[in-house]
Amino acid sequence: MVTYSESGVDINLEEKTILALTKNLKDTFNFVKFIGKHGHFASVIEVDKKKIAMTTDGVGSKIIVANMMKKYDTIGIDCVAMVVNDLLCVGAKPVAMVDYLAFEKPDPKIAEEIGKGLAKGAKMSNIGIIGGETASLPDIINGFDLAGTGIGIIENEIIDGSRIEVGDVVIGMKSNGIHSNGLSLARKVFFEEESLNVDDPLPGFPDVKIGNELLKPTRIYVKPILKLLKSDVEIHGLVHITGGGFKNLERLNEDVGYYLDNLPEPQPIFKSIYKLGVPLDEMYKVFNMGVGFIVIVKKKDASKALNILNNYIDTSIIGKVTEDKILRIKTFKDKIISI
Repeated sequence: MVTYSESGVDINLEEKTILALTKNLKDTFNFVKFIGKHGHFASVIEVDKKKIAMTTDGVGSKIIVANMMKKYDTIGIDCVAMVVNDLLCVGAKPVAMVDYLAFEKPDPKIAEEIGKGLAKGAKMSNIGIIGGETASLPDIINGFDLAGTGIGIIENEIIDGSRIEVGDVVIGMKSNGIHSNGLSLARKVFFEEESLNVDDPLPGFPDVKIGNELLKPTRIYVKPILKLLKSDVEIHGLVHITGGGFKNLERLNEDVGYYLDNLPEPQPIFKSIYKLGVPLDEMYKVFNMGVGFIVIVKKKDASKALNILNNYIDTSIIGKVTEDKILRIKTFKDKIISI
């Protein structure tokens, strides 16, 4: 059995670390009009009666896979995706980003390839990348690191999960694979435990290369979600399934539970990782398992939401909101787990 903590990522310790950092920052809220929910996917402030959303994120250890493959033209898409998808979760329209690229040693060729990905992701999201910072940190960085900060505008109400109620429908939009989370665990399984390399076939799936599957860029959900936001569908919650897997749902509303009993079949990458020794409940705590973005709506609006979203990405009803305050999942092995 291989777990996320054994790969060097301890989610519980991360949460404690975040609390230790942020408890010192609360007094600074006095200098802005903070109107969002603390600890959500994006923070919201009011400026001149306009609601501005902000968030920051990075590509994480997916960079290591890019280095192993010497292929750098897609991780910029991941950087944009991680930022804009989080902005969507408060009902914001992403408008602009700045990037942060730190090198151990500056490399114009790699930077150019990263720039291609950033530009492609920005065009897919209809945002501008208006600046950033490039740093040379030979004593700190091994290779390079890439992150971004984005802003968005909320034209209507903030969507933060507070309106979620028992009986609401949970809708899932398919991912295209592992996206940008759980890479530390995936790398440990494939490259340490199994001693494979990026050019080897995915165990159990001989027509798929490990590296190609791990480096697939994160899906961007901007266009379908913005279309949904402009409709008359009553949206109660929006969730980007990132680090922490389906436990991200718990960030929305502590007064309800969820039963996900109709998840789509997960992609080969997840089935392979599971077969190589990662426990089933760990899989759903770490990976997106085939669902990259979740929309929670009133039952009466479910069909209308599906009609809109399916014009862009395969989307289906995956579950419902319950009153038992428990997150239960029917796995692809037909076992029901609570995480």
